[in-house]
Amino acid sequence: MEHYDVAVIGGGPTGATAANDLARKGRKVLLLDKAGRIKPCGGAVPPKLVREFEIPESLLAAKVTTARMIAPSGKEVDMPVGGWVGMVDREVFDEWLRERAAASGATRATGKFRRLLNDTEDDAIVEYTRDGEVFKARATAIIGADGAASKVAKGYIPGAKELPNVFAYHEIVETPENPAENFDGKRCDVFYQGEVSPDFYGWVFPHGGQISVGMGTAHKGFSLRKSVDTLRTAVGLKDAATVRTEGAPIPLKTLKRWDNGRNVVVSGDAAGAVAPASGEGIYYAMISGRFAADAADEFLQTGNPKALRLARKKFMKLHGRVFFILGVMQRFWYTTDKRRERFVSICRDPDVQRLTWEAYMNKKLVRAKPMAHVRIFFKDLAHLIGLAPNS
Repeated sequence: MEHYDVAVIGGGPTGATAANDLARKGRKVLLLDKAGRIKPCGGAVPPKLVREFEIPESLLAAKVTTARMIAPSGKEVDMPVGGWVGMVDREVFDEWLRERAAASGATRATGKFRRLLNDTEDDAIVEYTRDGEVFKARATAIIGADGAASKVAKGYIPGAKELPNVFAYHEIVETPENPAENFDGKRCDVFYQGEVSPDFYGWVFPHGGQISVGMGTAHKGFSLRKSVDTLRTAVGLKDAATVRTEGAPIPLKTLKRWDNGRNVVVSGDAAGAVAPASGEGIYYAMISGRFAADAADEFLQTGNPKALRLARKKFMKLHGRVFFILGVMQRFWYTTDKRRERFVSICRDPDVQRLTWEAYMNKKLVRAKPMAHVRIFFKDLAHLIGLAPNS
């Protein structure tokens, strides 16, 4: 069997980033990915991601400058970005990341992960299948980046089997030559309406020549296709040609542990590294993949399995507080249409808009404007006790 320093299971943004970083460090890397799988995703990436991960702007299918929030009543609130947010087509974007990892020296393999076998030399044997045939490779460290339904996490990381998920579904449609008046190719539309999703939201995100129309929910039995059909009708895309449809789970919580204490660490969706409330995952996928690569490299240098803990430790130090606050927001504001109505009304506030986009663009809470936070606190309080109108 071929021996690798690290076997990365999963070739999405998480795994491709980890494989690329490790290959650049001179490590011998196997990048194993299933062929043909594209995750349902709105595709939004902040400029910070483009800079940090050296992404050419030519990969951006569109740049949006406004987000429109639509309340249950139909009231709309436009939130100017104050810059731009890039939109990527995951089919193109993910493959570019995998190809970059290969160009850096990682070995690509196509197959479906089956299991890990530990041998007498303290390495792991990765077993995977392709076209009914079983293949094996030996690796000293394993990075599980195989999504929310991760076989690596569920098989080897404590608590992974109990990780709650939202199920996301979207349809990629062709942008009409003459789109409806309420469609803007530089605006993301976000629908906070119970008929679209009882506990999450729906989206219409422009991708240049294509549009992503999707939603998410944790409610079993809620019709995802009917919801997306409602969205397409609402924005004049009912008759637009459908390019493809995709569905997949999105984790709602971050795992309390990302490693098995021996030779496995997980990242991205497999670790629950997805922002609550927004479901944003691409930036967090890539940064968690980078931290997993750093942890695996440290493990290879020292031989100490405790080094694998560094991936989660570094991630939570940077993003744990934001994830906690977003989780509280989702659990409160998304539960009823009455609360969603007030949530959208709050988004009309200039302080909320400014701090929201600054936090999104920079991926951290804004601390430099204490009075703005004070004003938002009292405005939120007024909405919570029903003193503020739903203007």
